[in-house]
Amino acid sequence: MSEHISTAPPSPEIPRLTLNNGVTIPQLGFGVFQIPPEETRAAVAAALAAGYRHIDTAAAYRNESGVGAAIAESGIPREDIFITTKLRNGEQGNPRAAFEASRKALGVDWIDLYLIHWPVPSLGLYPQAWKELETIYAQGLARAIGVSNFLPEHLDTLLAVASVVPAVNQIEAHPSFHQAGLAAKSRGHGMAVEAYSPLGQGRDLANDVVTELAGKYGATPAQVVLAWHLGLGNIAIPKSVTPGRMRENLAAARLELSDVALSRISALETHERIGADPAVAAFTQM
Repeated sequence: MSEHISTAPPSPEIPRLTLNNGVTIPQLGFGVFQIPPEETRAAVAAALAAGYRHIDTAAAYRNESGVGAAIAESGIPREDIFITTKLRNGEQGNPRAAFEASRKALGVDWIDLYLIHWPVPSLGLYPQAWKELETIYAQGLARAIGVSNFLPEHLDTLLAVASVVPAVNQIEAHPSFHQAGLAAKSRGHGMAVEAYSPLGQGRDLANDVVTELAGKYGATPAQVVLAWHLGLGNIAIPKSVTPGRMRENLAAARLELSDVALSRISALETHERIGADPAVAAFTQM
């Protein structure tokens, strides 16, 4: 493969990973965290036009209806779009009602991936919430179920009662905080690792190693970081409301970094997270 790529829209053949139940997921998706509800419809429409076929939202983002409207208006067959949404923390005691509310807001018959958004260990509800997700999965209403922000101790507690191993653990992961141990443990149990804030909310893009590699590969810093995620086997869900940036991010699917380049980026770990610590996070998201 050439070391140089363009920022033109890539082939729609985005890499896909096979989850532990045989369902495949596009490895590059489009995240809508912090996109205002009134802007979500247009942003998702632009993402779909750019070639994205994996949209990641959550009940807590309050923009599921905008995601659903854009998908309905796109003319793209429902089965060609992978939709992820998540159970709000304050609704862990009633996951079925929360799931149905998300399904209604999205305007879909099924959800491709449904996640417990945070463990909220102080509540102690996530094991029983998981059992209800297993029922939803058994009924075919979710094609896959998983977790988000689960640390090793939360995975151990869940796996002790689970009949279905989570398909995904979605975690904060970017060059300066990629939680290699947690990623390895998740994969060791058969879970795919999905990275949110995959660009470190922009803070990792100015790193000297990243900018040097961008020059070497004729790519942007964002493309280099996203190619690093793909090279590690992560699913990544970058966010942008700018169509040109959406296409630029998606073009990272055509960039393959050397093992040396992957290792240099992985060495940027600082162990400094951007988001909340799942060990103590207890917000309701309501």
